[in-house]
Amino acid sequence: MIAIIAAGLLAVACVAGIGGTARGSFASAVQGQERKEGALSLHSDLVVVSVTVTGSDGHYVQGLKTGDFALVEDAKPQSINSLATEAAPFAAAILIDMSGSMEYKFGLVRGAAASFLEHIREDDQVAVYGFNNKIRQFQDFSDSRNITDYIWDAKAEESTRLFDCMQTAVEALEKRPERRRAILVITDGWDTMSGATKESVTKRALAAGVTIYTVDLTDDELLVVGSDTASLRRGRSTLQDFATDTGGRYVHSPRGDKLEEAFDNVVDELRNQYTLTYYSTNEKRDGRWRAIGVSVPRPGVSVRARRGYYAPKK
Repeated sequence: MIAIIAAGLLAVACVAGIGGTARGSFASAVQGQERKEGALSLHSDLVVVSVTVTGSDGHYVQGLKTGDFALVEDAKPQSINSLATEAAPFAAAILIDMSGSMEYKFGLVRGAAASFLEHIREDDQVAVYGFNNKIRQFQDFSDSRNITDYIWDAKAEESTRLFDCMQTAVEALEKRPERRRAILVITDGWDTMSGATKESVTKRALAAGVTIYTVDLTDDELLVVGSDTASLRRGRSTLQDFATDTGGRYVHSPRGDKLEEAFDNVVDELRNQYTLTYYSTNEKRDGRWRAIGVSVPRPGVSVRARRGYYAPKK
Protein backbone atom coordinates (compact mmCIF):
# COMPACT_ATOMS: atom_id res chain seq x y z
CA MET A 1 0.00 0.00 0.00
CA ILE A 2 1.90 2.96 -1.31
CA ALA A 3 4.84 5.25 -2.14
CA ILE A 4 8.17 7.06 -1.54
CA ILE A 5 8.50 10.28 0.32
CA ALA A 6 11.70 11.67 1.72
CA ALA A 7 10.43 13.49 4.66
CA GLY A 8 10.23 13.68 8.32
CA LEU A 9 8.15 14.11 11.29
CA LEU A 10 8.34 15.97 14.42
CA ALA A 11 6.42 14.91 17.46
CA VAL A 12 6.28 11.35 18.23
CA ALA A 13 5.26 9.02 15.51
CA CYS A 14 4.81 8.70 11.90
CA VAL A 15 1.77 7.19 12.54
CA ALA A 16 1.95 7.92 15.99
CA GLY A 17 2.64 10.38 18.62
CA ILE A 18 4.58 11.78 21.43
CA GLY A 19 3.90 12.18 25.10
CA GLY A 20 0.52 13.64 25.86
CA THR A 21 1.91 17.08 26.70
CA ALA A 22 3.78 17.57 23.42
CA ARG A 23 1.91 20.11 21.29
CA GLY A 24 4.34 21.00 18.51
CA SER A 25 7.39 19.90 16.71
CA PHE A 26 9.31 20.84 19.79
CA ALA A 27 7.94 19.20 22.93
CA SER A 28 7.88 20.72 26.37
CA ALA A 29 10.74 19.67 28.61
CA VAL A 30 9.85 16.71 30.78
CA GLN A 31 11.98 15.31 33.58
CA GLY A 32 13.20 11.74 33.60
CA GLN A 33 13.36 8.94 31.09
CA GLU A 34 10.46 7.13 29.50
CA ARG A 35 7.74 6.71 32.06
CA LYS A 36 6.12 3.74 30.44
CA GLU A 37 6.23 1.82 27.17
CA GLY A 38 4.81 3.97 24.40
CA ALA A 39 5.35 7.33 26.17
CA LEU A 40 8.36 9.52 25.52
CA SER A 41 10.01 12.25 27.61
CA LEU A 42 11.50 15.02 25.47
CA HIS A 43 13.73 18.04 25.88
CA SER A 44 12.51 21.38 24.52
CA ASP A 45 14.45 21.32 21.25
CA LEU A 46 14.36 17.62 20.46
CA VAL A 47 12.66 16.68 17.18
CA VAL A 48 11.25 13.18 16.69
CA VAL A 49 11.02 11.67 13.20
CA SER A 50 9.25 8.37 12.51
CA VAL A 51 10.14 6.73 9.21
CA THR A 52 8.89 3.85 7.07
CA VAL A 53 11.60 2.14 5.01
CA THR A 54 10.83 -0.36 2.25
CA GLY A 55 12.93 -2.26 -0.27
CA SER A 56 12.43 -2.73 -4.01
CA ASP A 57 10.27 -5.77 -3.23
CA GLY A 58 7.91 -3.63 -1.14
CA HIS A 59 8.85 -5.35 2.11
CA TYR A 60 9.90 -3.40 5.18
CA VAL A 61 13.65 -3.01 5.60
CA GLN A 62 14.68 -4.03 9.10
CA GLY A 63 17.91 -4.00 11.08
CA LEU A 64 19.07 -0.51 10.05
CA LYS A 65 21.43 1.39 12.35
CA THR A 66 21.86 5.11 13.01
CA GLY A 67 24.68 5.35 10.46
CA ASP A 68 22.41 4.01 7.71
CA PHE A 69 20.25 7.15 7.76
CA ALA A 70 20.93 10.65 6.42
CA LEU A 71 18.84 13.47 7.92
CA VAL A 72 18.52 17.11 6.86
CA GLU A 73 16.39 20.05 7.97
CA ASP A 74 15.98 22.84 5.39
CA ALA A 75 18.81 21.12 3.48
CA LYS A 76 21.18 21.39 6.45
CA PRO A 77 22.56 18.09 7.81
CA GLN A 78 21.41 17.13 11.29
CA SER A 79 23.05 14.72 13.73
CA ILE A 80 20.82 11.83 14.75
CA ASN A 81 20.60 11.63 18.51
CA SER A 82 18.85 8.26 18.87
CA LEU A 83 17.22 5.46 16.90
CA ALA A 84 14.38 3.28 18.13
CA THR A 85 12.94 0.30 16.30
CA GLU A 86 10.78 -1.34 18.93
CA ALA A 87 7.18 -2.23 18.11
CA ALA A 88 5.58 0.39 20.33
CA PRO A 89 1.79 0.49 20.82
CA PHE A 90 -0.19 2.91 18.68
CA ALA A 91 -3.30 5.06 18.97
CA ALA A 92 -5.48 5.28 15.88
CA ALA A 93 -8.78 6.94 14.97
CA ILE A 94 -10.95 5.43 12.23
CA LEU A 95 -13.12 8.06 10.51
CA ILE A 96 -16.07 6.75 8.49
CA ASP A 97 -17.98 8.86 5.99
CA MET A 98 -21.71 8.45 6.64
CA SER A 99 -22.97 11.00 4.11
CA GLY A 100 -25.75 10.10 1.69
CA SER A 101 -23.42 9.06 -1.13
CA MET A 102 -22.00 6.27 1.05
CA GLU A 103 -25.28 4.42 1.38
CA TYR A 104 -24.29 1.44 -0.81
CA LYS A 105 -20.74 1.21 0.52
CA PHE A 106 -21.41 1.56 4.21
CA GLY A 107 -21.58 -2.17 4.84
CA LEU A 108 -18.13 -2.74 3.31
CA VAL A 109 -16.64 0.03 5.42
CA ARG A 110 -18.12 -1.24 8.65
CA GLY A 111 -16.88 -4.75 7.92
CA ALA A 112 -13.34 -3.50 7.20
CA ALA A 113 -13.34 -1.49 10.43
CA ALA A 114 -14.31 -4.58 12.35
CA SER A 115 -11.50 -6.52 10.66
CA PHE A 116 -9.02 -3.79 11.62
CA LEU A 117 -9.95 -4.12 15.28
CA GLU A 118 -9.44 -7.87 15.13
CA HIS A 119 -5.74 -7.31 14.34
CA ILE A 120 -4.83 -4.86 17.10
CA ARG A 121 -2.77 -5.88 20.12
CA GLU A 122 -3.53 -5.54 23.80
CA ASP A 123 -1.73 -2.19 24.15
CA ASP A 124 -3.05 -0.60 20.96
CA GLN A 125 -5.85 1.94 21.31
CA VAL A 126 -8.45 2.59 18.59
CA ALA A 127 -11.38 5.00 18.45
CA VAL A 128 -14.13 5.03 15.79
CA TYR A 129 -15.87 8.17 14.49
CA GLY A 130 -18.59 8.74 11.93
CA PHE A 131 -19.34 11.97 10.10
CA ASN A 132 -22.03 13.48 7.91
CA ASN A 133 -23.67 16.77 8.94
CA LYS A 134 -22.86 15.67 12.50
CA ILE A 135 -19.79 14.09 14.10
CA ARG A 136 -20.33 11.02 16.24
CA GLN A 137 -17.86 9.02 18.27
CA PHE A 138 -19.03 5.44 18.11
CA GLN A 139 -16.18 4.09 20.19
CA ASP A 140 -13.68 5.78 22.50
CA PHE A 141 -10.03 4.71 22.51
CA SER A 142 -9.93 1.06 23.53
CA ASP A 143 -8.10 -2.18 22.82
CA SER A 144 -11.41 -3.96 22.36
CA ARG A 145 -11.55 -6.17 19.27
CA ASN A 146 -15.33 -6.07 19.12
CA ILE A 147 -16.62 -2.95 17.42
CA THR A 148 -19.43 -1.26 19.29
CA ASP A 149 -22.97 -2.22 18.28
CA TYR A 150 -23.90 1.43 17.72
CA ILE A 151 -22.01 1.61 14.45
CA TRP A 152 -24.04 -1.21 12.95
CA ASP A 153 -27.19 0.88 13.43
CA ALA A 154 -25.76 4.05 11.83
CA LYS A 155 -27.26 5.25 8.55
CA ALA A 156 -25.64 7.02 5.62
CA GLU A 157 -27.33 10.39 5.17
CA GLU A 158 -26.93 14.17 4.93
CA SER A 159 -23.78 16.10 4.03
CA THR A 160 -20.05 15.81 4.78
CA ARG A 161 -18.09 17.44 7.65
CA LEU A 162 -14.85 15.67 6.81
CA PHE A 163 -12.40 18.34 8.00
CA ASP A 164 -14.27 18.94 11.27
CA CYS A 165 -14.19 15.22 12.05
CA MET A 166 -10.48 15.03 11.24
CA GLN A 167 -9.75 17.97 13.53
CA THR A 168 -11.80 16.36 16.30
CA ALA A 169 -9.74 13.17 15.95
CA VAL A 170 -6.43 15.09 15.95
CA GLU A 171 -7.45 16.89 19.14
CA ALA A 172 -8.23 13.55 20.77
CA LEU A 173 -4.93 12.02 19.63
CA GLU A 174 -2.98 15.00 20.97
CA LYS A 175 -3.90 13.86 24.45
CA ARG A 176 -2.78 10.27 23.94
CA PRO A 177 0.51 9.00 25.46
CA GLU A 178 1.30 6.58 22.60
CA ARG A 179 4.31 7.37 20.43
CA ARG A 180 2.59 6.39 17.23
CA ARG A 181 -0.60 8.18 16.25
CA ALA A 182 -2.66 7.72 13.12
CA ILE A 183 -5.93 8.67 11.48
CA LEU A 184 -7.56 6.39 8.91
CA VAL A 185 -10.17 8.18 6.79
CA ILE A 186 -12.65 6.36 4.55
CA THR A 187 -14.75 8.53 2.23
CA ASP A 188 -16.12 8.79 -1.30
CA GLY A 189 -16.46 12.53 -1.66
CA TRP A 190 -15.33 15.92 -0.49
CA ASP A 191 -15.96 18.23 2.43
CA THR A 192 -19.15 20.27 2.08
CA MET A 193 -19.71 22.17 5.34
CA SER A 194 -16.82 22.13 7.83
CA GLY A 195 -15.57 25.08 9.83
CA ALA A 196 -12.07 23.58 9.79
CA THR A 197 -10.01 23.71 6.60
CA LYS A 198 -7.57 21.42 4.84
CA GLU A 199 -4.75 23.73 5.91
CA SER A 200 -5.79 23.93 9.57
CA VAL A 201 -6.15 20.14 9.84
CA THR A 202 -2.78 19.50 8.19
CA LYS A 203 -0.96 21.99 10.38
CA ARG A 204 -2.49 20.58 13.55
CA ALA A 205 -1.79 16.99 12.53
CA LEU A 206 1.85 17.86 11.87
CA ALA A 207 2.13 19.54 15.25
CA ALA A 208 0.61 16.54 17.00
CA GLY A 209 2.68 13.92 15.16
CA VAL A 210 -0.39 12.33 13.55
CA THR A 211 -0.02 10.39 10.31
CA ILE A 212 -3.07 10.40 8.04
CA TYR A 213 -4.04 7.42 5.88
CA THR A 214 -6.83 8.00 3.35
CA VAL A 215 -9.01 5.49 1.52
CA ASP A 216 -10.85 6.97 -1.48
CA LEU A 217 -14.01 5.12 -2.53
CA THR A 218 -14.97 7.58 -5.28
CA ASP A 219 -16.30 5.98 -8.47
CA ASP A 220 -13.96 6.84 -11.35
CA GLU A 221 -16.89 7.33 -13.71
CA LEU A 222 -18.08 10.29 -11.65
CA LEU A 223 -14.76 12.07 -12.26
CA VAL A 224 -15.44 12.12 -16.01
CA VAL A 225 -19.06 13.25 -16.28
CA GLY A 226 -21.51 14.93 -13.96
CA SER A 227 -22.10 18.23 -12.23
CA ASP A 228 -19.84 17.32 -9.30
CA THR A 229 -16.76 16.38 -11.33
CA ALA A 230 -14.66 19.37 -10.27
CA SER A 231 -15.52 18.90 -6.59
CA LEU A 232 -14.77 15.18 -6.72
CA ARG A 233 -11.39 15.81 -8.33
CA ARG A 234 -10.59 18.39 -5.67
CA GLY A 235 -11.68 15.96 -2.98
CA ARG A 236 -9.40 13.24 -4.35
CA SER A 237 -6.47 15.66 -4.51
CA THR A 238 -7.13 16.68 -0.91
CA LEU A 239 -7.05 13.09 0.29
CA GLN A 240 -3.77 12.53 -1.54
CA ASP A 241 -2.28 15.67 0.00
CA PHE A 242 -3.27 14.68 3.54
CA ALA A 243 -1.43 11.38 3.15
CA THR A 244 1.62 12.85 1.43
CA ASP A 245 2.08 15.80 3.81
CA THR A 246 1.85 13.70 6.96
CA GLY A 247 3.79 10.65 5.76
CA GLY A 248 0.79 8.38 5.36
CA ARG A 249 -0.67 6.53 2.40
CA TYR A 250 -3.47 7.13 -0.09
CA VAL A 251 -5.50 4.15 -1.32
CA HIS A 252 -7.94 4.27 -4.24
CA SER A 253 -10.63 1.61 -3.99
CA PRO A 254 -13.81 2.62 -5.88
CA ARG A 255 -15.45 -0.78 -5.36
CA GLY A 256 -14.26 -1.14 -1.78
CA ASP A 257 -12.42 -4.34 -2.65
CA LYS A 258 -9.13 -3.03 -1.19
CA LEU A 259 -10.59 -1.92 2.13
CA GLU A 260 -9.60 -4.83 4.34
CA GLU A 261 -6.16 -5.00 2.73
CA ALA A 262 -5.68 -1.27 3.34
CA PHE A 263 -6.71 -1.57 6.98
CA ASP A 264 -4.42 -4.54 7.55
CA ASN A 265 -1.51 -2.74 5.91
CA VAL A 266 -1.91 0.24 8.21
CA VAL A 267 -1.63 -1.99 11.26
CA ASP A 268 1.43 -3.67 9.78
CA GLU A 269 3.10 -0.37 8.95
CA LEU A 270 2.56 1.06 12.41
CA ARG A 271 4.57 -1.87 13.77
CA ASN A 272 7.50 -1.63 11.34
CA GLN A 273 8.75 1.93 11.63
CA TYR A 274 11.96 3.56 12.80
CA THR A 275 11.85 6.52 15.16
CA LEU A 276 14.78 8.94 14.92
CA THR A 277 15.42 11.92 17.20
CA TYR A 278 17.66 14.93 16.67
CA TYR A 279 18.33 18.35 18.14
CA SER A 280 17.61 20.96 15.48
CA THR A 281 20.47 23.33 14.73
CA ASN A 282 17.90 26.06 14.02
CA GLU A 283 17.14 27.71 17.36
CA LYS A 284 14.71 30.32 15.99
CA ARG A 285 11.14 30.32 17.29
CA ASP A 286 9.58 31.96 14.25
CA GLY A 287 6.64 29.67 13.48
CA ARG A 288 7.93 29.00 9.98
CA TRP A 289 7.80 25.78 7.98
CA ARG A 290 10.87 23.55 8.20
CA ALA A 291 11.37 20.86 5.62
CA ILE A 292 12.78 17.57 6.84
CA GLY A 293 14.37 14.99 4.57
CA VAL A 294 15.31 11.47 5.57
CA SER A 295 17.11 9.03 3.30
CA VAL A 296 18.83 5.67 3.38
CA PRO A 297 21.65 5.76 0.77
CA ARG A 298 21.18 2.24 -0.50
CA PRO A 299 20.08 0.99 -3.94
CA GLY A 300 16.39 0.15 -4.17
CA VAL A 301 15.44 1.57 -0.77
CA SER A 302 12.46 3.90 -0.37
CA VAL A 303 11.89 6.15 2.64
CA ARG A 304 8.57 7.71 3.64
CA ALA A 305 7.70 10.11 6.45
CA ARG A 306 6.16 13.51 6.82
CA ARG A 307 7.54 16.43 4.88
CA GLY A 308 8.34 18.66 7.81
CA TYR A 309 6.87 20.76 10.62
CA TYR A 310 6.13 24.29 11.75
CA ALA A 311 8.55 25.74 14.26
CA PRO A 312 7.03 27.06 17.48
CA LYS A 313 6.57 30.77 18.01
CA LYS A 314 7.90 32.73 20.97
